[in-house]
Amino acid sequence: MNKSLRQMQRWMLVCLAAFNLCAPVASKATPFEIEDDLGTKLRSEKVPERVVSLLPSLTETICALGHCNRLVGVDRYSNWPQQVTKLPQVGGGIDPNIEAIVALRPDVVVMASSSRGRDRLAALGVRVLALEPKTHTDVQRVIGKLGTLMQEQDAQRLWRTIDAGVSAAAQALPAAVRKQRVYIEVNRAPYAAGPGSFVGETLARLGAQNIIDTKLGPFPKINPELVVRANPDVIMVGDTESVSLAQRPGWGSIAAIRSQSVCYFPREQSEVLVRPGPRMAEGARIMADCLLKTLAKKP
Repeated sequence: MNKSLRQMQRWMLVCLAAFNLCAPVASKATPFEIEDDLGTKLRSEKVPERVVSLLPSLTETICALGHCNRLVGVDRYSNWPQQVTKLPQVGGGIDPNIEAIVALRPDVVVMASSSRGRDRLAALGVRVLALEPKTHTDVQRVIGKLGTLMQEQDAQRLWRTIDAGVSAAAQALPAAVRKQRVYIEVNRAPYAAGPGSFVGETLARLGAQNIIDTKLGPFPKINPELVVRANPDVIMVGDTESVSLAQRPGWGSIAAIRSQSVCYFPREQSEVLVRPGPRMAEGARIMADCLLKTLAKKP
């Protein structure tokens, strides 16, 4: 009997230890609430198991937080990390495939606040979290909200890593960068990256000057003549524009084009630069490399 009693006691201790080990997991079931960028509050009793993302930067952030396995569908532009390319694609922000999204039975859909389809999804009983990072502060905030959604205890460690990476890229540049006036084109319309955008903020942290006026907004559509008048020392632009830049009226006289201080980024690098998420430090390094290369061409 004593032997049986000891065995039972050991068994109870094992069970208690197992319970204590599982306690942190159980705490993840604590109800939580998140207010999105449109002021809508999402309440949940548990971590969502099935998530659809309609914005590449949100997809990347969820994966960087360690929850790629919870994604069951993404927009057509989400392509990093590689594993998300195997997921069903459900359209884009302006043309989401509502039927395909509903068929995936998501616990929540994360999308940009400017995306379409939000009201229709809500009417069909699909919970939506609208988040749209446009600045460094926004990125930090969105990381926090997605961390809450996934019940990550220290989601901000991701922001600290991003922030440290941007600072490291800046510290690697010489003081001469501060004299460089830069034009960054994010779309051939043309749309520029203004000082108020996350791209413009990264440029400022690198020490260079943005030729776009803050008053024009984060990503303004501009008149090409503005660039001619501003006469930037450096131009950063997607590789698809490499043939047409010098052919634009008046652009042949721009200092950056005359000195060949133009960085043509291939598609992979362009995507990194325009996505406000976990690869922003990599984007800062790409921009820093451009500045170093163009500085080397100066007399």
